[in-house]
Amino acid sequence: MEIIISETKQILGQKAAKKGGELIREAIRKMGTANIIVATGASQFEMLNELVKENIDWSVVTAFHLDEYIGIPDTHPASFRKYLKERFVDIVSPKVFNYVNGDTDPYQECIRLGKLIRDHPIDVAFVGIGENGHLAFNDPPADFITEESYIEVILDEECRGQQMGEGWFSTVNDVPKKAISMSIRQIMKSGAIICCVPDFRKAEAVKKTVEASISPLVPASILRQHKEVSLYLDVNSASLLS
Repeated sequence: MEIIISETKQILGQKAAKKGGELIREAIRKMGTANIIVATGASQFEMLNELVKENIDWSVVTAFHLDEYIGIPDTHPASFRKYLKERFVDIVSPKVFNYVNGDTDPYQECIRLGKLIRDHPIDVAFVGIGENGHLAFNDPPADFITEESYIEVILDEECRGQQMGEGWFSTVNDVPKKAISMSIRQIMKSGAIICCVPDFRKAEAVKKTVEASISPLVPASILRQHKEVSLYLDVNSASLLS
């Protein structure tokens, strides 16, 4: 795991997007296409703002996203489909963007997405880490075993509290209790992983990810077993590292 610490989250976003852009262009040079995963949440604002400026032939890029709440429409302010449509898809117009639909039957949606992603090996995954150490919506204790690409999950109280704290919902009770999430093993199949984690509120999760034992109790710790992970931090999120 390569750790890159920046003075500000704006610089973090610039560095992460530059690295991600290089990896996407490399995949296009080799294969003529690229397959990517794009994350959501407040931690991805700066990176996405820079990624859409990268000189990339988006017409040959197929994209997936990590997760979506079950039971909220894509018009809801907290919908990850809405987030990505406005901040990424409508700006760069990729060849295909495979949204996670939380409005349909979760079991069938997981099957549908699993078939799609098996046909599109991921070159670059852009991810973040939750305040509870989650990776996508794989809250602790995360399932490190399942081979399913997408799974239905129950969100824990810390995760739901984070979603409210970031301003996506008015109260914790408004946050859905279930979601569809890309699984840990599917994320780990990515050729390269760009992980962006700014802000002091993530500092404890970062410390555990980097320094604690690799465990389902710290889901993001599994990233240390990947051959090509770049962890982008700002001075705040890196402040508790030894």
